[in-house]
Amino acid sequence: MASTLGFDGGLTCSIGVSDLAKAIDWCAGTLGFELLYRMDEMGWCEMRTHIEGVNVGLSQVEDLEVKGGATLTWGVRDIVAARTELEGKDVRFDGETMTIPGMVSLATFFDPDGNKYMLFQDLSEH
Repeated sequence: MASTLGFDGGLTCSIGVSDLAKAIDWCAGTLGFELLYRMDEMGWCEMRTHIEGVNVGLSQVEDLEVKGGATLTWGVRDIVAARTELEGKDVRFDGETMTIPGMVSLATFFDPDGNKYMLFQDLSEH
């Protein structure tokens, strides 16, 4: 389906955090994201991910409520290796990795504020 909106391939996913500096350090040190810019007067920054055109915006908020909403789900080549690396950095996961044979493996994890993220490995044969 074609869109007339003129999408340009960029995507910024905004995440609410309780402490901007700590969130930047976690995203850089744990996920390997790169800080693009930081605006302390607005409590905002953007970080470059490993996916071309996809950035994560961190927004410091006074009353952080972590519930529902979208879950950023990151594709990886080897979910076992990726999960092992994150667990080595004390990242908390929600249970075991779930696998749907021939389709996908999924592992849910959390940042220090409790925001939910997922890893997925595509198991389908293209």
